[in-house]
Amino acid sequence: MGADPTSSIDVESIGEDVPLLEGIRTSCAVRRLKPDPVPRELIRKVCEAGTFAPSGGNRQPWTFVAVTDPQRRAWFAERYRKIFMPYIAPAVERAKAPDFPEAKRKIMNGAVYLAEHMHEVPVHLFVAGWKRRGDPQIQALFPAIENVLLACRAVGLGASLTTLQQAFQPELDAYLGLPADTPTCAMIPIGWPKVKHRRPARRSIDTCLHFETFEAK
Repeated sequence: MGADPTSSIDVESIGEDVPLLEGIRTSCAVRRLKPDPVPRELIRKVCEAGTFAPSGGNRQPWTFVAVTDPQRRAWFAERYRKIFMPYIAPAVERAKAPDFPEAKRKIMNGAVYLAEHMHEVPVHLFVAGWKRRGDPQIQALFPAIENVLLACRAVGLGASLTTLQQAFQPELDAYLGLPADTPTCAMIPIGWPKVKHRRPARRSIDTCLHFETFEAK
């Protein structure tokens, strides 16, 4: 059995030299992930980045649950696929048309690949947060999620964001042992990427930036 290549990672220094704007511009969704394990200290590092997100009153309502056990990952993957496959079916059918945009087909294929291989993804990171006045504090949780995604990019991990599992949230939250007042809001599949980080296609800022008032373009 060969040596674990992740054992040589300097967790403290990895990612620290990636320029912020470069990381932002090349933080594309990576859904094709290797099954190789991710060191717990590296999971801790990217989650710690999430804790530096802003939150009202500095309440910091977030909770992260990293699932790495194969049986627990299989449990989630099975339920995720049951929701995902019917959800994606109309798009798969449309993609059979010869004039279907290739860029959209590529994204769809990536999502299908992730669903089919979800049980192999080494880290299922669930993001939850305690409620305030009965409502989830989404305004704080999603900035934290974006920080985690950017941190994954910086350290060389692949990641993406999914909320489809909210369709079975009560069952999932109970399985994760979360209290009723700390519901999940998202899941981030994390692993070593099979593809390189790249700058994703984006429309020009000039098509969506307005000064003073909105003007149709």
